[in-house]
Amino acid sequence: MKKILIISALLAATLTVSAQGENTGMGGNDGNYKSLAEKVLNLEKKNDAFNLYLNYAYSFKAEKVDGQDWATGFANKQLRLEIKGNLGDHLFYRFRHRLNKATDAKSQDNFAKATDIMMVGYKFNNKVSLQAGKMCQIWGGFEFDENPMYIYQYSDMVDNMDNFMAGVMASYKPVPSQEIAVEISNANNGKLVNEYGVGAKSIESDGTTSRTLEQANSPLTYIVNWNGSFAGGLFNTRWSWGTQTEAKNKYSRMLVLGQQLALPKTQWYFDYMGAWDALDRLKIASSELSMPTSDGQPVADKNMYFSDVHYNSFITKLNWQFAPQWNLMVKGMYETASVSKIEKYKDYRKSFAYIGSIEYYPIKDQDFRVFLSYIGRKYDYSDKCGLKDYNTNRIEIGFMYRIKAY
Repeated sequence: MKKILIISALLAATLTVSAQGENTGMGGNDGNYKSLAEKVLNLEKKNDAFNLYLNYAYSFKAEKVDGQDWATGFANKQLRLEIKGNLGDHLFYRFRHRLNKATDAKSQDNFAKATDIMMVGYKFNNKVSLQAGKMCQIWGGFEFDENPMYIYQYSDMVDNMDNFMAGVMASYKPVPSQEIAVEISNANNGKLVNEYGVGAKSIESDGTTSRTLEQANSPLTYIVNWNGSFAGGLFNTRWSWGTQTEAKNKYSRMLVLGQQLALPKTQWYFDYMGAWDALDRLKIASSELSMPTSDGQPVADKNMYFSDVHYNSFITKLNWQFAPQWNLMVKGMYETASVSKIEKYKDYRKSFAYIGSIEYYPIKDQDFRVFLSYIGRKYDYSDKCGLKDYNTNRIEIGFMYRIKAY
């Protein structure tokens, strides 16, 4: 009985960490897992100055899109190297790098897209800290902040966001359970021409005129974030509001409201994300509406981006540890897209996602899970936009392993 309770506690700690997140700041508490250095070489850690992780996810998948046959194959889903540590009571650092991503430096921040995080922080006291470097923007929501390795399918909005930017972030905790953070960062990794293409134009609100996009003098993102914890961590919030400068006179605004219930054997969250883009930053509408319509004609040319685009995402996810070393995950998403001021493309798109997985943790002192998952998606378009509805289905079997090397 004691053994079962210990295993259940370890599993619950792991899943709570997933919900707390691994993208922003130093990530969540990594649990009481033994490192490979400790298990193989019997090396005892004396401090928390150096921690080395490999985040690795691998699967065999079968996929089907309407009108096509099932396609199968093996895939390396995630491979990230992570190093982080605390140097004394004040200084801390974190580095995370994707080993299966392009490594060319971008024109704005001189970082590669492969580098998620390279930041240094200073903790003045228990209430005030400062971070600078490349880091994950502090948008709220629990899906957004979850370790990417644990995500079977992101929402459309998060899937199309660029989140890892160079900047500076200040955090204030008036009490240990409440945090207010303010961040200023680059809006993009590259210059406007790199992100939108040579000669890129915006389709204006009337749908018939366009103008060439110009590089803004200060293409920056400003975010205010609140992270709250109540009833000893049973109920948690991750809320944020931010604005981003795109091209000259083009701004995007985003609101994110994340709520989480964290019980000993059940964890549930619900996120709302809303984006109001004067220039289609997510590029979902601009890319879809440039596809051929039913009459064979494209709606927009290449390097043409809609103005006044509005996106909504509603995301809910439940983890239930129904037995020792087992977890059931179910997730649902409902999302909308609208080119608000062009009647033909107003509220033109709705998408649905329904996801489930069974996860088994065979080794109690390692963050290693074997999974079987199903991901279904439905895309529903308005009649007036001319696009055709379709469905996708995906089945995966594989493993996820956050390898604590040292």
